[in-house]
Amino acid sequence: QVQLVESGGGLAQAGGSLRLSCAASGRTVSDTAVGWFRQAPGKEREFVAAIYLSGDMTHYENSVEGRFTISRDSPKNTVYLEMNNLKPEDTAVYYCAVRIGAAWPVTYGPAYPYWGQGTQVTVSS
Repeated sequence: QVQLVESGGGLAQAGGSLRLSCAASGRTVSDTAVGWFRQAPGKEREFVAAIYLSGDMTHYENSVEGRFTISRDSPKNTVYLEMNNLKPEDTAVYYCAVRIGAAWPVTYGPAYPYWGQGTQVTVSS
């Protein structure tokens, strides 16, 4: 069982920055990836970024590539999402999630059995 706790959300102005954290506890295995997803009001949940825990390979959704950076601190069992040059359309609840195994792409939400409670990010124009 894996437990995830997100933090770091809040209010930012357009062009500003925020850093989200995802602290994991419980068992993790190789081939695990940690992903960030977001859901805006009235919209479906969408993939944002992911990092493979057995290496440093990362993957980003096109609209955030170049602005967001996902990273991890293995000793702390924490994954971060550094968000720069924020835009109002980045406003959403952000969730981190853990994918076990490699049967599905990291962009595929149902492949992640463990989810955090979410943290709100609001970007004002």
